[in-house]
Amino acid sequence: MSMEWMAWTPVTACFFIFIILMLIGMTVWHQISPTFESKGFLPMKTTRGDRLFIGLLGSAYIYLIWIIITEASLWFVMPIALLYIFIVMKFG
Repeated sequence: MSMEWMAWTPVTACFFIFIILMLIGMTVWHQISPTFESKGFLPMKTTRGDRLFIGLLGSAYIYLIWIIITEASLWFVMPIALLYIFIVMKFG
């Protein structure tokens, strides 16, 4: 029986390293300055952690859509995904 393993590309590794660094950063930030709910363009009140989760989930969908519609390198979509996370974190 053969086992299939995920193909780790540099872009995939960068994406997961970014997620780990964001989680560590958010933990430290919460220890220094506890979060509070706020209302932005999202249709509900959210905390920083909520906005991070929504941003990461949305960026994963951006990557999936990119993979579906084009064969181009994932390096081209990375700035779009990072911009989406930034916008959700700042204004969400």
